[in-house]
Amino acid sequence: MRHGNKNNNLSRTASHRKALLMNLSCQLIAHKRITTTVAKAKALRTFIEPLITKTKATSSKEVIMHNHRIVFSYLNDKEAVKELFTVVAPKIADRPGGYTRIIKLGARTGDNAEMAMIELVDFNEIYGKGTDQATETVKKTRRSGGKKKASADVAEEGTSTEATDSTEETTEA
Repeated sequence: MRHGNKNNNLSRTASHRKALLMNLSCQLIAHKRITTTVAKAKALRTFIEPLITKTKATSSKEVIMHNHRIVFSYLNDKEAVKELFTVVAPKIADRPGGYTRIIKLGARTGDNAEMAMIELVDFNEIYGKGTDQATETVKKTRRSGGKKKASADVAEEGTSTEATDSTEETTEA
């Protein structure tokens, strides 16, 4: 029975699972996006998001160095830790959580395993630009359509006043 056991073992021993998540994390930090199975992506999300949260604490130098050591104990890769603290941390500084996104890709052809792409949210320019533009268009439109009628009336009044101005000029001449 697995009462109260919330982590996914991924059919691996503890040391193998630790090494797997360590390698996946380092690759995600280096490439900002990787493709893996859905189960591994979900396990990776629970592994890496607390590590990314540790990069945000910038209160004192001692705390920063302590967080460097903690993250290094999980990743065992100097380059990944450096990339995490210098490149990733400034981009996610204002985000309250949810640093990764999992997108399901369908089944793998060889063994029919469900594949997914996991990526760091702030490093995808496509989704970032699209959501900003979508929110701007939502703010500009209205459901009632009353503004469209009012602007049409103003446009009609503008054309009628221009017409009267032009007739006055011709009568004066």
